[in-house]
Amino acid sequence: MAKLVINETKKLGKINAELYGHFSEHLGRCIYEGIYVGENSEIPNKNGMRTDVVEALKEMKIPVLRWPGGCFADEYHWKDGIGPKESRKKMINTNWGGVLEDNSFGTHEFMELCEQLGCKTYINGNVGSGTVQEMSEWFEYMTFDGVSPMADLRKENGREKPWKVDYFGVGNENWGCGGNMTPQYYGNLYRRYQTFLRDYSGKGETGKICCGANTADYHWTKEVLKTAFDHTPPHFHGYMDGLSLHYYTVPESDWDHKGSATEFTTGEWYKTLAKAEKMEELIKKHGDIMDCYDPEKKVGMMIDEWGCWFDVEPGTNPGFLYQQNTMRDALVACLSLNIFNKHCDRVKMANIAQLVNVLQSVILTEGAKMVLTPTYYVFHMFRGHQESELLDSTLTTEMVGEGEDKVPHISESVSMDAEGNILITLGNLSSEEADTVTVQFMDKKISQIKARILTGAMTAHNTFDEPDCVKEEGFTDYRITEAGDLAVELPACSVVQIEIRA
Repeated sequence: MAKLVINETKKLGKINAELYGHFSEHLGRCIYEGIYVGENSEIPNKNGMRTDVVEALKEMKIPVLRWPGGCFADEYHWKDGIGPKESRKKMINTNWGGVLEDNSFGTHEFMELCEQLGCKTYINGNVGSGTVQEMSEWFEYMTFDGVSPMADLRKENGREKPWKVDYFGVGNENWGCGGNMTPQYYGNLYRRYQTFLRDYSGKGETGKICCGANTADYHWTKEVLKTAFDHTPPHFHGYMDGLSLHYYTVPESDWDHKGSATEFTTGEWYKTLAKAEKMEELIKKHGDIMDCYDPEKKVGMMIDEWGCWFDVEPGTNPGFLYQQNTMRDALVACLSLNIFNKHCDRVKMANIAQLVNVLQSVILTEGAKMVLTPTYYVFHMFRGHQESELLDSTLTTEMVGEGEDKVPHISESVSMDAEGNILITLGNLSSEEADTVTVQFMDKKISQIKARILTGAMTAHNTFDEPDCVKEEGFTDYRITEAGDLAVELPACSVVQIEIRA
């Protein structure tokens, strides 16, 4: 039995909506077929964007979308993706599958997609193979409202007014596919490149994001910050607003054999969840280094690539990274999002990889068919945390697992919205054992409860033939005790959302 004590009078900070962000790369069938089918497609679309996918993402309340990569970003030259589509340059996507990239989805199409979704924009610029001039001109093309060569070019291509770029990443994984750089070298490049991302609006509308570390590379974090903050004015806003971190949950250490997405043992279940829980340690240790340079936490930790990475589905292109999505993925998402919520003082954005048809996607498509994955439902159930205040909560729970792969039986986080409604999100990380969670408030009397659940066998997943095998449903297995507490019966392998109205 677990006990959750909530101090509803103690607020610990705002949970940025961007913690529930997503990532879309020119990789496999994420952009093409997954999001963009073209204006002439028989699949229902608006200006080429799949209507079914857009509506599902709006219902999920997607807050921000990152594009065009990923490794693709540091080989992407933005001018190839503007102007009449018949005259756009074609290229080979050397990072992902060696397939033809016709650049029919470019800047205008991405901005159109975000406008349809009603979400913020996060664009990654090319540092690895691009110049300062190229990046500066792209930013001018997108954001300058005046007379200039790039603004005029934008207008010629059909967009009179500039767009708002909410976040701009100066390179991606520059320690690896983005150039194999040393941290000191990249730190100096960051200083140089960000200088020429001019604040044309005068409102400081764009957050600049510096390329951070891969997993536990604390040396990268320390040396990049040391270099970037050397001789830097004490006010960092507009110079560096975020530092990225990438971490993938990979159950096996052999990247050539990461394990099946749908066929796994109980031991592999716990190994995967234990790997996912490592995110907590990474946030704390990278955060400690950031505190040395930014004690006021003005620079957000941006975990702009995270999620499960398994072997591709049999018979699919290995370079497309297409994998199925089970209740194991749902519990990884639940655990990760609860961790992000708990660290909202430092973590300001997180982008799961990737949006559609790639890695831990919320949506899968096949022709005109669309399937919502268990991960989709977790994001849908957690969406009420966006822009709410994290509440102080303490959980007492046992550890479960096999061998060294132990995780807490229960995962949780709690928030309060502007109207005083409280949202509790719980995950039972055990594949076999149910548990009772007693929820106790400091003063609040519990009433007006609404709850939802996502549960199933640990390998349960949705297919195009059975799209509703795993789905979010109403939940009523709770009661008010004689002491006035809330007792919740959590099935094994489940995610539960409880809303307590003000």
